[in-house]
Amino acid sequence: MARVIFYSKPGCKGGVKQKVLLTAAGHEVIPQNLLKEAWTAERLRSFFGDRPVVEWFNLSAPKIKSGEVVPEKVDEQTALALMLKEPLLIRRPLLEVGDRREVGFDVQKIDTWIGLQAVDESLQEISDKLLKQDLQNCSHGKDHNHGQGSQQHQKQGNCKH
Repeated sequence: MARVIFYSKPGCKGGVKQKVLLTAAGHEVIPQNLLKEAWTAERLRSFFGDRPVVEWFNLSAPKIKSGEVVPEKVDEQTALALMLKEPLLIRRPLLEVGDRREVGFDVQKIDTWIGLQAVDESLQEISDKLLKQDLQNCSHGKDHNHGQGSQQHQKQGNCKH
């Protein structure tokens, strides 16, 4: 089983589900607050591999939803500068196991990499339910609006981005 350093936003419903799935598979999950981490451009860049810059972004971030940041129009250096200044822009989770780093929660990729099979029957039902859910995208669903009124939504503690 792997020791997974798991960078996410505390309170994120999707992140909680992802951590439960990893734990059910017998992995040791070390949660880290992505928003409080002292990132450098080089270290952050190491999680993105050969993905296109647009795939580095959390498309549910308020600044993206409002149109203030347009990932398709941003180069690598600008993307990293924006993310260092505003960590909510970083796609989550960031995963680190040994020397390998990944971004996002692609179930097939993670299963191939470290395995997501439940370690015993008592956890199998939980894992099966989670695997049927969208563990990659915003848990609010595609109709969730981060534009108008999003600041009030975040102040109330309801927004998990």
